[in-house]
Amino acid sequence: MSGEVTFGRFFKQLRVKQGKTLREFCAEHGFDPGNLSKLERDRQSPPQSRTKLEEYANALGIQEGSDDWYEFFDLAALAAGRIPSSVLSDEEVVARLPLVFRTLRKQQVDGDRLDELIELIRRI
Repeated sequence: MSGEVTFGRFFKQLRVKQGKTLREFCAEHGFDPGNLSKLERDRQSPPQSRTKLEEYANALGIQEGSDDWYEFFDLAALAAGRIPSSVLSDEEVVARLPLVFRTLRKQQVDGDRLDELIELIRRI
């Protein structure tokens, strides 16, 4: 799990990329350093409020509609055990999700094979 991308790790990566310490970032944007510290260390779940997530995304300089934007919101949804809304909005994809889940479970796909599958999907 150490290499796994989580909401907290992604958040911290983007903050550090701005060259800001946690306290500087919080002071600049009016956030509580204690709460953000817990968030970045995955000790606190990400907010599920779209408004709060957008506030954080804007503070982190994430461009709406960018890959980072979708990853940020997807990671927040996944942390809550939800399928990201961007996926749920496509009825055709949602209709096929049970097949994907059954296939992955039945095949007992390991990390390497899952990476191959992801790469194959990206090429489409």
